[in-house]
Amino acid sequence: QVQLVESGGGLVQAGGSLRLSCAASGLAFSDYAMGWFRQAPGKEREFVAAIIKSGSSAYYADSVKGRFTISRDNAKNTVYLQMNSLKPEDTAVYYCAASIRVVAGRPPNYYEYDYWGQGTQVTVSS
Repeated sequence: QVQLVESGGGLVQAGGSLRLSCAASGLAFSDYAMGWFRQAPGKEREFVAAIIKSGSSAYYADSVKGRFTISRDNAKNTVYLQMNSLKPEDTAVYYCAASIRVVAGRPPNYYEYDYWGQGTQVTVSS
């Protein structure tokens, strides 16, 4: 009964901020790298950010680098995505995912994630 439950999505104006949370249960959270992906209508799901098991290293898509920050609290079994300077192009359903794979020098790819959350809607108005 592994569950990843996202929260914190909503409607914001361009330039605003949101903080997404993903609460994990049913797994040894600190054994998993965590990632965030997003999918806009009519588009493929794309990588947003990932963080390794210890939280000491993170990876970002070029489109969000400098605006978004991924973090994790292993004591709370939760991963976060702080989103600042939001743009209408950030509008999408945001998903968190967990990967037990050990990857050197890169984030896990799409197919290396074992569990996925249900997603939370982020809408940025212009």
